[in-house]
Amino acid sequence: MRMDNTSKIKALVKKGVTIPNPDSIEIGNDVVLEKISGDGTVIYSGCKIYGNSTLILHGAKIGYEGPVTIDNCQVGPQVDLKGGFFRNAVFLKKASLGLGSYIREGTILEEEANVAHTVGLKQTILFPFVTLGSLINFCDCLMSGGTSRKNHSEVGSSYVHFNYTPNQDKATPSLIGDVPRGVMLNQPPIFLGGQGGLVGPCRLEFGTVIAAGSTYRKDEPQPGRLIFSEGGKGGSVPFIPGIQYDIKRKVLNNIVYIANLMALFQWYMHVRSLFISRDFPDALYDGLVEKLTVAIDERITKLKLFSQKMLDSARTYTEVVKENASSPVLKQKKELYERWTELEAHFKEHPNREGKMSLRDPFLEKTDSGIIVSGKEYISVITGLKPNDAELGTLWLQGIVDGIVDEALKIMPSFR
Repeated sequence: MRMDNTSKIKALVKKGVTIPNPDSIEIGNDVVLEKISGDGTVIYSGCKIYGNSTLILHGAKIGYEGPVTIDNCQVGPQVDLKGGFFRNAVFLKKASLGLGSYIREGTILEEEANVAHTVGLKQTILFPFVTLGSLINFCDCLMSGGTSRKNHSEVGSSYVHFNYTPNQDKATPSLIGDVPRGVMLNQPPIFLGGQGGLVGPCRLEFGTVIAAGSTYRKDEPQPGRLIFSEGGKGGSVPFIPGIQYDIKRKVLNNIVYIANLMALFQWYMHVRSLFISRDFPDALYDGLVEKLTVAIDERITKLKLFSQKMLDSARTYTEVVKENASSPVLKQKKELYERWTELEAHFKEHPNREGKMSLRDPFLEKTDSGIIVSGKEYISVITGLKPNDAELGTLWLQGIVDGIVDEALKIMPSFR
């Protein structure tokens, strides 16, 4: 028999959930009450909780600064959702999000990642400790770097990751740091200064600092660089939709991004799965894998939509540039369009790409040893790895990335 809202609230209070103003709370019909912990959990006034897969673990604080709507999210222990809208996202232990958060599908905040007020995220992955200031739109990117809460990657307030182009595509993910080294929590932090922006798709190396007020449109492959921009030269030039003069960098960055997500999938499957515990139960782990799968599918879909525009783009390019048309650019457009099916099939094989077991298995043994010493505390175990052991894990994951990228370039050799 379906319980009414009042009965559900009473059941939550009975199991120990603190609800200061019960009459202001709405619990959806499909919410499984057993998935909401009564151990130190607080749900403040005006909150709405929906979704069969919604999970709220012990010590979570929901809605302290303003009303919260949760729709099919997995909320880890001691997570603080202070106010806003949260849908199809997952938040691991001690993640914190301020008032006015607008968090949508495919978003993952790992341990102790946090954002201040009025931040929009979608298809965003933040590794442990990564911090975002206020008034930020940071969709379609992955950010890593940093070693602790005191030494973390940060995005300054009023920052934008520009993820939609005048040609109306979103094949624009940016890789800020990377997965193979970033998961080891031993890399220099990255700093993106406030009142600035990053025009995706970009790749930034660890240790990059972009000065406040700068909008950056390139890749930075060198570590430890300070990037700044002064007032750009103004102008007015013809704009022809769909012409796409240069697609090589854009496609390569998409492939590398997808390959990094696929390496992260293997990390979750083989490493994260070792940490199942009260703070990281199966339901939270399943939500993590689900959100990453959504993120991978999203990136493949966006690149597919981009590839489908290439025939028209080649035609427009030839008509406009005429005898000055670049043969390599035309070949790349044709190749991406004609070989997309093969490339997509290659991507879809990613769950089977586990990398070299000769690297993976010794690394997993070192991780198991760390668990014996530190318990199933993810941060403590990973940061406690010896440099040589962490390097072993990085080589395993980088091999996965390189293998996926290399195979993609065999399918589309003109992008080499």
